[in-house]
Amino acid sequence: MFDIGFFELLVVGVVALLVLGPERLPTAARTCGLWLGRVRRSLTSIQSEIREELRMEELKRSTAIQKEQLERELDEMRQPFQQSAAEIRDSAEIASVARSEQASNRNEEIGASDSGKDKP
Repeated sequence: MFDIGFFELLVVGVVALLVLGPERLPTAARTCGLWLGRVRRSLTSIQSEIREELRMEELKRSTAIQKEQLERELDEMRQPFQQSAAEIRDSAEIASVARSEQASNRNEEIGASDSGKDKP
């Protein structure tokens, strides 16, 4: 992240020793360490949340694609059954019409024969 070598750290340490003095330097170093730890934990937490969100978004995309493929496959599988159902429905309608015609013809024949019996 930062390009800090040993010499730069040594210069910062000497300047901190001169400015703060030997009494306050350990307290200041501990405080800086605590703050750096908090910042690192916060950055790590943010990075992990971003990674998790990206992973969830990728899962949503992949499941949407898989769902689309499955729906296409299901539609392809349904077509023969829908065609068969339509054919069965058509043949059932034709048979129903034929039966109703036969029934009406019988009724007409029965009615004609009954009307012949009533006349003496």
